[in-house]
Amino acid sequence: MFTLSLTAQDILVTGKVTDGNLPISGANVLIKNTNSGVVTDFDGRYSITAKATDTLQISYLGYTTVTIPIQSRPTINITLQEDATALGEVQINAGYYTTTDREKTGSIARITAKEIEKQPVSNPLAAMQGRMAGVDIVETSGVPGSGFEVKIRGQNSIMAGNEPLYVLDGVPYDAQSLGSRNSSGLIIPGGNISPLNAINPSTIESIEVLKDADATAIYGSRGANGVVLITTKRGKKGKTSLNISSSTGIANITKKRDLLNSKQYIALRQEAFAAEGITNYPANAYDINGTWNQNHYTDWQKVLIGGTAKTRQVKASVSGGTESTQFLLSGMFQNETTVFPGDFNYDRITVNSNINHSSNDKRFQVALSTGYTIENNLLPGTDLTSNAYKLAPNAPDLYDDEGNLNWENSTWTNPLAELEGKYTNITNTLMANSVLNYKAFKNFEIKLNMGYNNAILEDNRKIPHTIYNPAVGLNSSVSRSYNHSGKRKSWILEPQLHWTRKSENHTWTLLFGTTFQSQKSEAFAIQGTGFANNKFIENLSAASTLRILNENNQEYNYQSVFARVNYHFKSKLFLNATGRRDGSSRFSSSNRYGNFGALGTAYIFSEDLNLSWLSIGKLRTSYGITGNDQIGDYQYLQTYSISDFPYDGNIGLQPTRLFNPHYKWEENIKKEIAIELGLFNQRISLSATYYNNRSSNQLLNYALPGTSGFTSIQANLDALVENSGWELELDGSIVSIPNFTWNTAFNLSLSKNTLLEFPGLEESSYANRFVIGKPLSIMKLYNLKGVNIETGLFEFTDYNGDGLITVAEDRQYLADLTPQVFGGISNSLHYKNWTLDVFFQFVKKQGINEFFGTSATGTMSNQPISVANHWQQSGDQSTRQQLTTGANPTALLAYSQFTLSNGIISDASFIRLKSLAISYTLPFSNHTRSSCRLSIQGQNLLTFTSFKGGDPEQGIGFLPPLRRITLGAQINL
Repeated sequence: MFTLSLTAQDILVTGKVTDGNLPISGANVLIKNTNSGVVTDFDGRYSITAKATDTLQISYLGYTTVTIPIQSRPTINITLQEDATALGEVQINAGYYTTTDREKTGSIARITAKEIEKQPVSNPLAAMQGRMAGVDIVETSGVPGSGFEVKIRGQNSIMAGNEPLYVLDGVPYDAQSLGSRNSSGLIIPGGNISPLNAINPSTIESIEVLKDADATAIYGSRGANGVVLITTKRGKKGKTSLNISSSTGIANITKKRDLLNSKQYIALRQEAFAAEGITNYPANAYDINGTWNQNHYTDWQKVLIGGTAKTRQVKASVSGGTESTQFLLSGMFQNETTVFPGDFNYDRITVNSNINHSSNDKRFQVALSTGYTIENNLLPGTDLTSNAYKLAPNAPDLYDDEGNLNWENSTWTNPLAELEGKYTNITNTLMANSVLNYKAFKNFEIKLNMGYNNAILEDNRKIPHTIYNPAVGLNSSVSRSYNHSGKRKSWILEPQLHWTRKSENHTWTLLFGTTFQSQKSEAFAIQGTGFANNKFIENLSAASTLRILNENNQEYNYQSVFARVNYHFKSKLFLNATGRRDGSSRFSSSNRYGNFGALGTAYIFSEDLNLSWLSIGKLRTSYGITGNDQIGDYQYLQTYSISDFPYDGNIGLQPTRLFNPHYKWEENIKKEIAIELGLFNQRISLSATYYNNRSSNQLLNYALPGTSGFTSIQANLDALVENSGWELELDGSIVSIPNFTWNTAFNLSLSKNTLLEFPGLEESSYANRFVIGKPLSIMKLYNLKGVNIETGLFEFTDYNGDGLITVAEDRQYLADLTPQVFGGISNSLHYKNWTLDVFFQFVKKQGINEFFGTSATGTMSNQPISVANHWQQSGDQSTRQQLTTGANPTALLAYSQFTLSNGIISDASFIRLKSLAISYTLPFSNHTRSSCRLSIQGQNLLTFTSFKGGDPEQGIGFLPPLRRITLGAQINL
């Protein structure tokens, strides 16, 4: 009877604590209102003896505490949710030091591995889109391996670089493309091949973005445009664990343009000829003179860019370690094809390792991280997107009856002929970082950060004679091959001293360090022309003519000292002062060094209030100065280049730049004030931030008279650029009950960019680009008044009243293409083993519409269906002018002016279902850590917009970002 009584009252409760995907080691499992408890092991498992009527209380640093009644259950598995609103709990990487939400005085945005792993992306920048206030990221193309444009709180510099500083595990990572426009510019916009493609997103633990002066000033000039800190995952102590995952997916364009079909197109063409009194169709009007089948129809968007790209990815990692040594080794293979016809693919292999070791007394610590990536990208030599929009819908078939490219008796240029030319690039990237830390005395540490990066890109564009019509009679003697090589290697050493002193009410932290950094870059481009056979086009030594297009070696050296003083008073008043003196080889010896610094303060006013609903309330503000040296190397020197034209049998030199040792650093004064609140026991947190940045001493190419022999010289001008705006953030736990949680997050950015001052602007070469009081990103355009009901031609505002529409005087309409409002909203729902994550991105902006770069309506080029509303006779009210086949020069001129008017600008605002992920975690057994997670993920799934020009995010002329759907499985052993 005694034994039966114990069995009825005391039971052994076992289970596993996870974050929804991975086990949580070290979580506290307590019997509520007692001192009895246990800690979860490495696998997240626990075992505790309790009464059937007891309640378990589970807690872990950085996660919301959960209480669960036992209710006689022998097995209870718990999922903890990260408490993003719990100020003071989550450690935040601030670069040279760590802080918390409670203690930070600067503006730092953050996403973690949880947000990243739920998105089927291959570049870390793609995972950040829309998720961070003040961070505007645009993907330039849907082609694998292409780049991104990133602006943190707007454009500060008129002509110098505006890219943020990227720091990978403490080492600056140069994100400037190694590509060349000559070889890749026709398939990848601007030849911008993102070096961040070498970073495997699945290896990232967190990404922090430093925005204001307090957060960025410790990086000095390098942080002028913000800092992106990428921290990779580390091994953890415990049993060795193995993680294997595999995914496969598809991708295609998000939206097609609404274009004319063959019937509509033919009718339009016939009307155009009739309007101009042409009854006999010209011999070259193949689309309507009977040469081509007028009943034939091809959806060229579907044929040329409407394919389905396939993606495959396999990842594996092994990690574990002891109390003193932890390790992690991971690898990934990725393959992605394209939406273009043909066999093209992008392959990527990455290997990452990390090892951490500490002495038994914890005084000495060492960490070593390495990563190596190989990328092999095979693409068409030219993007086919423009052809997909412009080809006549009744153009001939691509292939003849024998399966050869069809040239239809030389009546058209077969778009697939471009695929005879190939673009390839192979990139090898090595990244290594080591941190040594020694605690010499109590509260005093010596730290050394060392890093090395080496990147090599080899790319090639082949242009065989087979891209041309065989009827022309060309052979391999005109075949060409562009070879380009870009290399960049850099190293950095940063010795640092850290000192901390604490008392009952006061805490002092001091940091002092120096930076020694060197970077060498090489570029070499050569063109070979004329081959005995196209099979030799791979070998430039077989070319009959070789021409060196570029040979460039550059070196950049950077040295600085920096310091930080941080003070806490009663954990409610925080002061943070940072300073840096930078020296850059991009300036002459007289102006080589610049001084930058900032002061940040924070006051937790809720400590002095007794409001039950206010968990925490904080005011913070910052002020500081940063610099900018992103102007390229050797700009102040008088430089020469080798002349292409020999003189008297000798190779000569020609001057390329004038000497100017006087220009100095750009300066950016940053100011910010913010309030942060935590409400209702941290169930809701919100923040509101106002910032104002003013960038002066602008580095520009100052125009020179032609008599000087040079077009410009690098110099400082007294131009002043302002970026200001508001950032709002909200995080909330909507529902938090056993077995079900619902968390939401929202961010909103309202930004404004203004050119405040530019002395002598009207007399400078920039008069047609910029306007005082307007943003830097404006386009100067004609102002379209509409279509004249009598002449049927487009009319424009004659600003100077001279009766003519001229470029300099009448392009006065200002179109601003920068986002005015942008942000995102996410919802994460967990029910037992199920997880649903939904994220919407929204942007309010204007964009270039489908009429940019088009030919006059009525010519031999397809058009948007909106051209149906065109002028036909006197008195017609229409949105499009009269048709022309090209025979009416007045109509052609008017249409040409239209393509340079606000008629090509439309509202490009959109709301996009940016990502959606559904996953289910299936435990193999209640007594092991093994599990399998099945998931389906989507990216760019739905777009809600009134924009008619295809995808509203993408620029004109290149493949837009793709919609992606992947299925994946992850096994944890």
